[in-house]
Amino acid sequence: MTATVATPAPPAPAGGLFAPRLRAMTVGVVALVSLLAFEALAVGTAMPTVARSLDGIALYGIAFGGPFAAGVLAMVLSGLWSDMRGPGGPVWHGLGWFVAGLVVAGSATSMEVLVVGRVVQGFGSGLLSVALYVVVGRVYPERLHRRIFAAFAAAWVVPSLVGPAVAGLVVENLGWRWVFLAVPAVAVPVGLLIRPGLRAIGAVTEAGRPAGALTRLGWAGAAAVSAALLHVGGQQRGITAVTLVGAALAGLLVSAPRLLPAGFLRAGRGLPTVIGLRGLASAAFVAAEVVIPLMLARERGLSPTAAGLVLTVGALAWSGGSWLQGRMPAPRSRTTLPTVGLVCITLGTAVVTSALVPAAPVWVAVLGWAGAGLGMGLLYPSLSVLTLELSAPGEQGRNSSSLQLGDSLFAATVLALTGAVLAASAEPGPGSYAGTLAVASGLALLGALLAHRVVPAAG
Repeated sequence: MTATVATPAPPAPAGGLFAPRLRAMTVGVVALVSLLAFEALAVGTAMPTVARSLDGIALYGIAFGGPFAAGVLAMVLSGLWSDMRGPGGPVWHGLGWFVAGLVVAGSATSMEVLVVGRVVQGFGSGLLSVALYVVVGRVYPERLHRRIFAAFAAAWVVPSLVGPAVAGLVVENLGWRWVFLAVPAVAVPVGLLIRPGLRAIGAVTEAGRPAGALTRLGWAGAAAVSAALLHVGGQQRGITAVTLVGAALAGLLVSAPRLLPAGFLRAGRGLPTVIGLRGLASAAFVAAEVVIPLMLARERGLSPTAAGLVLTVGALAWSGGSWLQGRMPAPRSRTTLPTVGLVCITLGTAVVTSALVPAAPVWVAVLGWAGAGLGMGLLYPSLSVLTLELSAPGEQGRNSSSLQLGDSLFAATVLALTGAVLAASAEPGPGSYAGTLAVASGLALLGALLAHRVVPAAG
């Protein structure tokens, strides 16, 4: 058994996120999150051009599935590492792997080399994403947690608004390589900006490796392989898709519960439910987000640009919800924000279905999607805060990795299944869209019904 003891944290500074002691750290960590988000979104825009340029369409699926799988493994490793040694190591190694992967991908002369770069990049992203949560727990006083996680949400929303457009301009005017090569020029100075703050974090002393660490990494490897198969299988057709997705789901059913808190499958009180709610919300939002542009374009005649703007409305509402929860007085009950957020997602996705009724104005569906985005903004930061609240200092890394792991795996599973449903018919129709939105709304409703269980049992 391992004993982990964190040294006392520095006194909580007066002021907010930009108090003198926190200013550089706040700018740095938010910038890192924004860079991770931009790269994740920009690559999707550039990849068709990359595949044509490198004659690598056969490896198109693994160019996305590979980094996702590497990220799954890295999240678990980062959690263990952060708890044993503190978040500094995972942050620096994550930044190094992230930058190295971008350089390899940007200078690739074949699709095989580009995939290697993408896998390295994904591994670095996974290390960073978890370690930055631990940084929040170790550096920021509890009263600022909601605000810093709101800033993290905004750091994802802004790239979602401008990332694809900027990437398109870069590809057209400078070439696809600069989508990868431009980011390291910003990432390295940002890393240097947070260096003093990382040095000041209280050290974690340990008497040995956490019990079961190697076993946990083994299950993480199994989940990573399953996640890669799921991603690749979701882009196939016919018996190949069924075989790959089936094998992937079987692998995830076996491995994922061993990486998530005990009691996760039965919605145990406290942390297991917190992580389950995050996964349900992610799955619900992603399932709806995938079909909305297609549905509005085919059923209501919207242009691709107009249909895409509907998603932008949801992203802006998400940002607004995050800002709101970070500035409102702390709710009297831990269950309030998760419940309200999931109810908003449930109702919002249900209202989006009105777009299938010809007599209903399109703006009704847009308003529904804005409501779902608002719900995500209220929910996501509040669950991140709860994860840290329910974690001892030596467990922040493990629990943060579980939170993000559940998020990623739930979303990837629903994405693959949604893609398979839409691909089952040559021409998806109202039934496919309505069914997918009903599943999304149902997942959110299930979360709303379970939200009261985020409060641990008394005693």
